[in-house]
Amino acid sequence: MKVLLLQDVKGLGKKGDICEVKDGYGRNFLIGKGLADFATNEVINRYKAAQKRAAELAAEEKSLMEMTAKKISEIVVKIVQKVGANGSLYGAITKEDIAESLAKEHRLEIDKKTIELKTPIKSTGIYEVEIKLGHGIHATLKVDVEAQ
Repeated sequence: MKVLLLQDVKGLGKKGDICEVKDGYGRNFLIGKGLADFATNEVINRYKAAQKRAAELAAEEKSLMEMTAKKISEIVVKIVQKVGANGSLYGAITKEDIAESLAKEHRLEIDKKTIELKTPIKSTGIYEVEIKLGHGIHATLKVDVEAQ
């Protein structure tokens, strides 16, 4: 019996492979547990179409991320914070502060988990912050911290 693997199966093959297996193993274990499906022309064509759609969606998402990265690299986010007598900030600028400023000023919703701060921002000045958007795409955002 020929089956199309829907998931990786140790000792048999990887997802998308068409394998020849014994009838009982194929019906009772692989198909029964949802690890494979009968390798008919209809199933194979449907699997290939789903893979093609997934690839198109991934390419579209990647191009969207690249446009977002370009937009982010042109932005300078201004954050105004109270400053102490010695010129340092009360507290530090956090990832959450940066994400809120981006959303408020530029209407860009960025998850705070994607923002990378190499060192804590504890004084005024201009800092570069890296944002990891996914698909290996990174953007550099400039953050201008000013005294209140």
